Amino acid sequence: MEKNWWKESVVYQIYPRSFKDSNGDGIGDLNGIISKLDYIKSLGIDVIWLGPCFKSPNDDNGYDIADYYEIMEEFGTMEEFDIMLEGLHQRGIKLIMDLVVNHTSDEHSWFEESRKSIDNPYRDYYIWRKGKNGNPPNNWWSIFGGSAWQYDEQTNEYYLHLFTKKQPDLNWENPRVREEVHKIVRFWLDKGVDGFRMDVISLISKRDGLPDIPEGAPFEWVLENVYANGPRVHEYIRDMNTEVLQHYDIMTVGEGPGITPELAALYVGENRGELNLVFNLDHMFIDSGPGGKFDPIPWSLSDLRSIFNKWIYGLEGKGWTSVFLDNHDFARMVSRFGNDKEYRKESAKMLAIFLLTMKGTPCIYQGSEIGMTNVAFPSLSDYKDVETLNYFREKSEEGLTEEQFLPIVHQLGRDNVRTPLQWNDSPNAGFTSGKPWIDINPNFTAINVEEAEKDTASILHFYRAILQFRKAHPTLVYGSYEDLSNNHPHVFAYRRKGDEDLLIALNFSDNIQQLDITNGIEIGTCILTNYSQTESQDNVWLRPWEGIVLTIK
Repeated sequence: MEKNWWKESVVYQIYPRSFKDSNGDGIGDLNGIISKLDYIKSLGIDVIWLGPCFKSPNDDNGYDIADYYEIMEEFGTMEEFDIMLEGLHQRGIKLIMDLVVNHTSDEHSWFEESRKSIDNPYRDYYIWRKGKNGNPPNNWWSIFGGSAWQYDEQTNEYYLHLFTKKQPDLNWENPRVREEVHKIVRFWLDKGVDGFRMDVISLISKRDGLPDIPEGAPFEWVLENVYANGPRVHEYIRDMNTEVLQHYDIMTVGEGPGITPELAALYVGENRGELNLVFNLDHMFIDSGPGGKFDPIPWSLSDLRSIFNKWIYGLEGKGWTSVFLDNHDFARMVSRFGNDKEYRKESAKMLAIFLLTMKGTPCIYQGSEIGMTNVAFPSLSDYKDVETLNYFREKSEEGLTEEQFLPIVHQLGRDNVRTPLQWNDSPNAGFTSGKPWIDINPNFTAINVEEAEKDTASILHFYRAILQFRKAHPTLVYGSYEDLSNNHPHVFAYRRKGDEDLLIALNFSDNIQQLDITNGIEIGTCILTNYSQTESQDNVWLRPWEGIVLTIK
């Protein structure tokens, strides 16, 4: 396996709107990030993934871009961006940005031109179609609810939007669109950024004729077989790589629904000339029922384990993936995969061991390093996320009540991870001197950075320690992976073998579990645990939410 800096790196995701506000308007900004560069450096991470900071009307919090060459006014100026970038580079930290090019904002000048007339030079920058018998061109639905088509009276046609109606999809069939994207990418790389996380990149190629979705097709099938992995997607990415990406020493991460391990090898195969690594999203939909995210079903550890096994074994020797347990689109990891009440500290630390010892490039979401949790706001009026609000608007017409929906939002809504980072126990958690754009999680008085700094046994200190531990053990990057769980219902155990031979065992339960390792493996010493090292450790019994790393003799 070829060695690369982006395989050895640990990524930290910053959601700028919620990280740190410097001017009291209640919205996080670039100067806020600049003020915390030393804190970021202290974590021991290598790469920042910065959420979208381009000019945007913020229908979808920056994922609707009105100008790819300007900074969002609420976040600051291009000069401040340059200062932030230089400050990160001075501290040995790289920066990757969100490249959102499946769609733009409907307030982008291209779209404003495109909708003026059917013969406008920008018309075919987007996907316009005539309706059928007074209905949309086909039966596609938006991932955020409702039809994926928006009627435009001016030209008596519909435009396609796989997300909100203010996010029209670009027409990548048009070579001028592809040239514009290459120009955008080159601009930011020449400025000195170190790569991109490419938002829903699997969706950029649409299927010929835009065929209807088969009746009754489940959500995940539609993503994979109708919206994603279109006939020219690899051609488009390869062209971008040939024209621009390969001329820079950068990190490219493909994010996209509908990418399976088999298909992922096409996006990130080391000889394919496309992307460096892909996000495995399957475990993020582990509890999605037939109706999608807000139709939750129970999940088990064996479900989670089989997803990771499928991806690691499926990409073995072919390509690379990223490892994450939450981000700006999914619930807080300690609330979703751990126990955020009685065992918040233990389970947050155990999940950190999981994240930093699993095969792939780890990505930590802001606030996970202090064990921030989901939030349970009392009313839907407290929520800001377009996905949540659109879903309720649509389903309330079918009889869904707020009382029925709120518990699901508390569990899975995107605003769970978008509440501001909790810096201290002062008003508004030290995030802003003004009124925050979304309310602070009320538990900020107990869970905050300042408190965690003072407690040597805190989640924060553990993150710093395990990041150093990972750097000291290259086997955790390049070593082989073998599942040793023996189908245990509560323990995930796996081997990482390279220069060293290591066993990682993780207890995903509130109860003591026995570690049952056969295969003729003889366990050596414990070199890492999320419990105090001074407590008894016979390497056979795992305490609630305990994670350990053992040597194998």
